[in-house]
Amino acid sequence: MSVEKRIEYLKDEINKSNYKYYVEENPYLSDFEYDNLFSELKELEAQYPLLKSPDSPTQRVGSVSKKFFSHTHKYRLYSLDNTYNDEELIIWYEKICKQYDNRELELVCELKIDGLAIALTYTEGLFTLGVTRGDGITGENITQNLKTVKAIPLKLFDNKTLEVRGEIYMPKTSFEKLNEEALLKGEKVFANPRNAASGSLRQLDSTITAKRDLSMFTYTGIFENSEDKQIKTHYDGMMKLKELGFKVNPNIRLVKNIQGAIDYCKEWEEKRYSLDYATDGVVIKINDIAVQKDLGFTARAPKWATAFKFPPEEVTTKLLDIELNTGKTGIITPVAILEPVQLAGSTVSRASLHNFDEIKRLDIRIGDTVLIKKAAEIIPKVIKVMDTNIHESLPKYLPPKSCPACGAPLIEKEGEVALYCENPNCSQLVCAKIEYWASKEAMDIDFVGPALIHQLYDKKFISNFADLYKLTMDDLLQLDSIKDKSASNIYTAIQNSKTQPLNRLLTALGIRHVGKETAEILAGEFGNLDDIKSATLERLSSIESIGDIIAKTIYEYFCDVENLKLIEELKALGVNPTAKVKPKSDKLQGKTFVLTGTLQNMTRDEASEIIKLNGGKTSSSVSKKTSYVLAGENAGSKLDKAQNLGVIILTEDDFLEMIK
Repeated sequence: MSVEKRIEYLKDEINKSNYKYYVEENPYLSDFEYDNLFSELKELEAQYPLLKSPDSPTQRVGSVSKKFFSHTHKYRLYSLDNTYNDEELIIWYEKICKQYDNRELELVCELKIDGLAIALTYTEGLFTLGVTRGDGITGENITQNLKTVKAIPLKLFDNKTLEVRGEIYMPKTSFEKLNEEALLKGEKVFANPRNAASGSLRQLDSTITAKRDLSMFTYTGIFENSEDKQIKTHYDGMMKLKELGFKVNPNIRLVKNIQGAIDYCKEWEEKRYSLDYATDGVVIKINDIAVQKDLGFTARAPKWATAFKFPPEEVTTKLLDIELNTGKTGIITPVAILEPVQLAGSTVSRASLHNFDEIKRLDIRIGDTVLIKKAAEIIPKVIKVMDTNIHESLPKYLPPKSCPACGAPLIEKEGEVALYCENPNCSQLVCAKIEYWASKEAMDIDFVGPALIHQLYDKKFISNFADLYKLTMDDLLQLDSIKDKSASNIYTAIQNSKTQPLNRLLTALGIRHVGKETAEILAGEFGNLDDIKSATLERLSSIESIGDIIAKTIYEYFCDVENLKLIEELKALGVNPTAKVKPKSDKLQGKTFVLTGTLQNMTRDEASEIIKLNGGKTSSSVSKKTSYVLAGENAGSKLDKAQNLGVIILTEDDFLEMIK
């Protein structure tokens, strides 16, 4: 056999094995056999580099990019409209059927994977381009990273030219393993599988992506070949994609009418927890492609498809205890310790109680049976005490009088429901401040998580966040489970954070009432830390969206001798905020936006950044001075207030049109 034929044989065998293992979940080769074939292929390609091709399994290993480049989609990726109950589904379906003489139309039901949408291009059977959804019109070219996902075929079983859309996700088991490894290394953990998948896909070093065990389900295809354009139904198209080598969700189902879709939704509302991937609903599509084309699209979504969202789950369990935690501002936060119970697909043993007034209002007592609720990925919360015979016999819960961490007496502040520890040396308070300093929304220091901070504090290496910048490699190597590579990563991440912009530094300082939005307003108004330090109370109060209470806390913070000393220490250690970013345009000059609800094409943080780059401002509250309210899905009281005040309300499409 010639070298060329041997390489082709090895490629075919390895690609076939990958397909069997990652798509069909039916292993074809043993690990030993697979490794031997892969090693042989690598050696031959090294000897004969001209015989290495883009569809070779060796191309999945990864490489390093300097940046991701934007790419305009050939076909727009639309969002989906949502439905939340049977009645809304029936209305959607009957409205469509009326346009076709009230005949029943077949539907296809697919589980809505909680991942990231991507578009893949295949040219004559070879994977040539992979792009993120982005805003639906333009995404980012992450082809190299997507090549590392083994559920994505590098070469199809036929030389087709087409574009497919799919959802990249991280299996729950892989997510748990990733977080366990991060905890052992003292690194940050991901909040949920979707965040883990997103973070993994956007690594500039695709060798990191390759290690993250991502997968993909394909949910539609746009065929270029003339014979494939004759496919009449969505379901047939999905089966065709499966034949070509794509991973199609095995739970896809063709149903005759809307009742079949409702039955499918009810079935998977319970069964979804047995799956190894997160799903938050069902996507329901008209099966007939001719009808799809006839119905078309609204400005943001297809008329022939809808997403049915699973409702938040509520369960009862026993309250075993109330744990008290001291936060970065000294606030004592009560947390419910629960008898473990399954809720929304995970075991829950802790839930939020908000504050002591809430405990009193609900009359929560240790030993009660309580109702807990979790919507999407929000932290579970106790919403009600269930009537039981033992409730009245249980002792009433009394708020603490001293700090659970240091024993200092707690104080109340006028007009607030919280209890405060004001001992500056309280270990929990100090560690919470440092954790917040390093957090993603503040200085965003990779690898510096709670476990590492507590170890550094316990070993007396740090006593405040400025001490992070005094750490040496030798200090870090004295910590448990920290080796040379980890120590280097931690040290580099800390040093790199010195040049974070002013708004992040202001957020990280943990000034009461000063979150991300207020920090950005201050940074935009003053431009440097010295001007903020020297600002009078009157000057601070005059800033729109600051107000008297927040102005007072800012003023008092910069009058405190200890705070000023800490800031000077940071400066001496080289922590110098960079200048604010100048707006790229003045399209939104003088306009104030309030954002509410969930946006489809971007996060609220991303929308805020776009507003500021175009000269506008954002605010956290609606007033008569608000220019616009940008309202996404599930908008709350801010939308109601805007309507009452006559403030202009923008949809996401309106906003995108405004900034073109």
